[in-house]
Amino acid sequence: MSDDLTARLAVVVREARTERGLSVNGFADFSGVSRAMISKIERAEVQPTAALLARLSAALGLTLSELIARAETGQPRLARAAEQPIWTDPETGYRRRAVSPPGDGPLELVEVVLPPGARVDVAAGTYAFISQQIWVLDGQLRFHEGDAVHELEAGDCLQLGPPAPCSFVNATGRDCRYLVALAKLGRPTHRG
Repeated sequence: MSDDLTARLAVVVREARTERGLSVNGFADFSGVSRAMISKIERAEVQPTAALLARLSAALGLTLSELIARAETGQPRLARAAEQPIWTDPETGYRRRAVSPPGDGPLELVEVVLPPGARVDVAAGTYAFISQQIWVLDGQLRFHEGDAVHELEAGDCLQLGPPAPCSFVNATGRDCRYLVALAKLGRPTHRG
């Protein structure tokens, strides 16, 4: 992620938090991310991981792609391949490309490349307001959904069940590429 995108992401997280009336303390409690880390992210002092951004976006009622797309400029209806934002997790090398045009539409498409040996864990709350399907385009994906383990190969498509802690695992020696289709169901509400 470029320093410019990191800085814009910091502004987006801070603005989304304040729009929802959340203090840093309240946001930390709701997201499970420390106040210190939130402050560093909002000051663009660190580049957050995919798992961390997923927790923050869920607490804000946004998908990870929406959060990243808001850091991009404009709201076009056409997302040309060369202009689609790509974000790379600094910890795992996981690459996420927002295929859908940025905006508040009900459907979102995301292409992910999971490098060999990589594992990305995502908290159950991330899935609280979305319906999600995973379609493997190339390679193999081991997907942990709560206690269930799904071994997916190219062409396989999985509809996720009720929110549960999930892990995306590439136990092979080559990249796994998959498409995630997200349908937004509603937004969480914050009290207090």
